[in-house]
Amino acid sequence: MRDGRTGLQVAGIDLSGVVARLAALAPAADAAAAFPHDGIRAVHEAGLLELTVAARYGGRELSLGDLARLVAALGRGDPSVALISLMTLFSHRQQAQHGLWPEALYARVLAEGRGRPVLLNAARGEPELGSPARGGLPLTRARRTARGWSISGTKRFVTGCEGLSYFLVWASTDEAPQRVGTFVVPAGAPGIRIVETWRSLGLRASGSHDVAFDEVEVGRDDVIGLSGAETAGQDNRAHAAATLVLTALYLGVAEAAQDAFLAFAEDRVPANLGYPIARTERFVTLAGEIDLLVAGARQLILAALDHAPGEPDALLRARLLAGRQLRQAVQLAVGALGNPGLSRDTSLERHFRDIQSVLVHAPQEDTVIGILGRAAFATRAEAAGEARAPAAPSLDGAFMDRRSPARSPLQGLPRTLSV
Repeated sequence: MRDGRTGLQVAGIDLSGVVARLAALAPAADAAAAFPHDGIRAVHEAGLLELTVAARYGGRELSLGDLARLVAALGRGDPSVALISLMTLFSHRQQAQHGLWPEALYARVLAEGRGRPVLLNAARGEPELGSPARGGLPLTRARRTARGWSISGTKRFVTGCEGLSYFLVWASTDEAPQRVGTFVVPAGAPGIRIVETWRSLGLRASGSHDVAFDEVEVGRDDVIGLSGAETAGQDNRAHAAATLVLTALYLGVAEAAQDAFLAFAEDRVPANLGYPIARTERFVTLAGEIDLLVAGARQLILAALDHAPGEPDALLRARLLAGRQLRQAVQLAVGALGNPGLSRDTSLERHFRDIQSVLVHAPQEDTVIGILGRAAFATRAEAAGEARAPAAPSLDGAFMDRRSPARSPLQGLPRTLSV
């Protein structure tokens, strides 16, 4: 790395050692497309998986800005490990904010986490539904039993599923009237089957496979945010901050790509030149352009999270602008090096593949653009004293960008790479 300290100090924690460890492990995990057990263990041993646990439980309750700084640092080392870790950090943060877990169950999760990595993730997307960010209710069913609930259905893009300790399964009940909630399913419960469908260009080690649940029994009280189906839709604006934190993961990818580009330019000495290409005007200019894009994206992300955490439109703008800049920066670095940039002998090839996912997470780019466009018309209408903004097409109602926050704290979390 260009500077072992840059961006690697978060909330008084020196992350340089764990990031270096992740960077050393990442190439093998990516090549094998295997769950990164060693990387997750390194994050756990550094005490990072519980940094968002609430102060009332003895945790650090990391702020959004510092959570983004943390995930950017981890993403610089291994974005697959960073993504899997972030899903757990999000789950703890939601409990810190809303406190809807059954207290005994959450206490057990925290106790288990003292001795081993305890990974959590929300399983929401489905083959028929697609991404919940585009509306709809889950087909996965929670059926009442004498002892609690029986869960059946299939979930898509469940990041880290091979190493999860608990699946947080979004499901509809079989009751009348129907309710929707998140059911806490232990990973070792009978009836769970991982369907290995994850064959993505990037984040290959994230293991975002499908997971099938066949009459999986959970306890009567092991459910989060059970509420009426009419309140169950995803509110994309309410979770804009979490989506921007996720974008910070790819800031780390772009910073790693920037490091790789600069290192190559400093080391490459063509025989007909006699000195490193880093000293040529072309590469100085390229380095400046890449720095403008990457450092500018860091400023956008952190300024929005530090100073506008309650302004959804500002957070969504920062997410798209930063994501586009990060993708452009890595493209520029790879294109400048030509064949070496696409070779596995440099890490740039892997960073290029990983950065392609920066705007794939829900809500996707077109949904966010629609949210911002409707907000622009609404603002103009309000300024003109009109009664309401122009009506959007009926399909847009499925995106629910103007609806008040849903009751379940896990609704809207950008927990996977779903589309």
